[in-house]
Amino acid sequence: MPDTSSQTPLRVAIAGLGTVGSGVIRLLDTNRDLIAARAGRAIEVSAVSARDRSKDRGVNHQRFHWEDDMAALAAREDVDVVLELVGGSDGPALALSRATLAAGKGLVTANKAMIAHHGLALAEAAEARETPLKFEAAVAGGIPVVKGLREGTSANALTKVYGILNGTCNYILSEMEATGADFAETLGEAQRLGYAEADPTFDIEGIDAAHKLAILAAIGFGARVDFANVRTTGIVAVRAADIAQADALGFVIRLIAEADAQDGRLLQRVRPCLVAKDHPLSGVDGPTNAVVAEGNFSGRLLFQGAGAGDGPTASAVVADLIDIARVFENGGEVGAPFSMPVAQLAPLGPADSADRLERTYLRFTVNDRPGVLAEITAAMRDADVSIESLIQQGRGSADGEVLVAMVTHEGPERSVAKALELLEGSESLTAAPLVLPILPA
Repeated sequence: MPDTSSQTPLRVAIAGLGTVGSGVIRLLDTNRDLIAARAGRAIEVSAVSARDRSKDRGVNHQRFHWEDDMAALAAREDVDVVLELVGGSDGPALALSRATLAAGKGLVTANKAMIAHHGLALAEAAEARETPLKFEAAVAGGIPVVKGLREGTSANALTKVYGILNGTCNYILSEMEATGADFAETLGEAQRLGYAEADPTFDIEGIDAAHKLAILAAIGFGARVDFANVRTTGIVAVRAADIAQADALGFVIRLIAEADAQDGRLLQRVRPCLVAKDHPLSGVDGPTNAVVAEGNFSGRLLFQGAGAGDGPTASAVVADLIDIARVFENGGEVGAPFSMPVAQLAPLGPADSADRLERTYLRFTVNDRPGVLAEITAAMRDADVSIESLIQQGRGSADGEVLVAMVTHEGPERSVAKALELLEGSESLTAAPLVLPILPA
């Protein structure tokens, strides 16, 4: 390895010593020489800040200067780069990030919520001071998908970016496949094992995936970040019966985040979908993430790996530090955080998907009585929805309910929406229908 001992180290401050912050310290300690060789200089921690100084985090943080007020990290003369690993879209994390960039220091963050909500303003501040803003760890943990889209596909016009961006939901859905258990039971087990938070709302309602999708869409399509217009549906309504029915039809169910840009409009949505068993995303199970990018010259690219955890996320954070060390050492260009300067990012309006064509899985929970099936099929007929297959699952349960599932032929989304409007308020339906689009091959 080259001798880097004479080079001035890159001095780093860490705000937040949770799973990721402690993982960064362990990684810098374990791979110190390798990192220095690849960065062209050593990377050293100067100062840290967290809520509780006395807490045992499995790493020796007493050797670093401690700041009770994390905002003080940005003002320290012995700090070149601040790592924001606190989380939260606003509050202390945002204040620290603004102060860091205002001081002309580099900023590395794993905070997808903050980047989804305030990324453009932070990028403008970074560009104004010509200082780095990096957020590889904010999307898909240790998978280098931000770098892959920003650099690896930079010569391509992307037609679509989509994938599995939330490990909690993916674990729950794949466990439901494996065990036949229903959603509530599987969620409880995921919480017990640490795959789901005590309050899992951001995960199971699709909000976490929406944050990540907004970031990827901005990079992939050269668009301004537009989290507010990500349409989101979670996995709470998916039943074990839906998992089983999807399997019988040759599919699995996955929470899919997808974005495309057409005719100056950006479509962004997160929703559970049926995925054919021969699709690359069908085999992604457990707390794994995967992203597919389709370029006009590159074709389909698949990025897959661990979407969370101390090791993978710390790996992404330190990879950003290595990039910054190289830039500072060699006097190179800092680069635009979102692949091009903020002023050049397109303000794409939200797309209307009503005329988009897709096949759909529909599941109805209905009273077990004559005429119900005729009512549902009449609504489909009146809305011009063509039914490919229809399954009624046996006799009713003790409460008199049965499940009716169907798969439609390809047709405009507005037709399915119209059919559901026609059935709204029907006394035959005992619960809201479940609508799962079928992901194209």
